[in-house]
Order: sequence, then C-alpha cells, then structure tokens
Amino acid sequence: MIVIIMGVAGSGKSTVSKVLAKHLRWQYRDADAYHSPENIAKMSSGIGLTDEDRRPWLDAMRNDIQHWIATKQNFVLACSALKCSYRDILLVGEEEQAFVYLKGTPELFATRLARRKTHFMKQNMLESQFEALEEPSSSEAIICDARESIKEIVLKIEQALKRLNK
Repeated sequence: MIVIIMGVAGSGKSTVSKVLAKHLRWQYRDADAYHSPENIAKMSSGIGLTDEDRRPWLDAMRNDIQHWIATKQNFVLACSALKCSYRDILLVGEEEQAFVYLKGTPELFATRLARRKTHFMKQNMLESQFEALEEPSSSEAIICDARESIKEIVLKIEQALKRLNK
C-alpha cells in the first residue's frame, strides 16, 4: 500500500507521514527529496514552480511508486499533490494507493510556516499554493482536519485504511 499525504506547505505532511510510517512500520519518503537543485533554488528565492518544472519531479515519484507497488512495499509519501492532474500522474494503482488530504486554513498554515527556519518553502508562497490547490473530494481522499493533533490524524488515517482494505 502506498499512502500519499497531501496538502499545502505547513499542513503537516512531513510530520504526519513520518509518524504514520513509524506507527505502521512502513517506509517513508518525502517528495522534497525528488526536487532538482534548480527547483529548490527557485522556491528558495520565492519563485513558484510551473507545471513544466514539476513534471520531472512527478515522474520520478511515479517511477518509485510503480516500483514500490511491483515489489509489494508499503510506503508513506509526503507530497503536496495540489492539482488533480498531479494526483493523476501519481496514481498508479487505485487498489494499492490512498491519498490523505490535510485540510486547513491559510492562517493556520502561515503561522506554522513562520516558525520554520531552514525549509526552502517560504511563507510568501503559501498564497500561490492555495490558489493552485484543487481539493480532493471525500471519494478521492481521506480528508483530515489539520488542526487536530498528529496522534488524532494518524488514528483517523489508520482506521480509514483498515476500512479500505476490507
């Protein structure tokens, strides 16, 4: 099973993904590791990525997802996956994958981003992420309230995954 934790910057994707992976004893990967040095430099300068910039990033993740499914590995992937078209690229096998959307307000996530010191995603880019965001429906993703505690979110995801696998 591949679980993709999605949402805008500051939603808690990486934290939730790490805790969920540890809880389930699965492997974890962060989509940030797939960005090219050029993309990281752009974002570090406060310049948003284009769909063209993102395509190699999405293709690299898709290749790994295909491999993980083929080799029957369980992974939790933290990835913004803001647009439907991005999620379509990442969706390799519906039976083997689930998206989890961490939903929240710009104010909540701006507060979280303001606390970050070392991440390349800057607070001023949050608005463009919300503009690009195409929220998934409850039939497309497990939707979690990002205001909840990490423990509550992980429990909700685990329960939803159990229902999906029955």
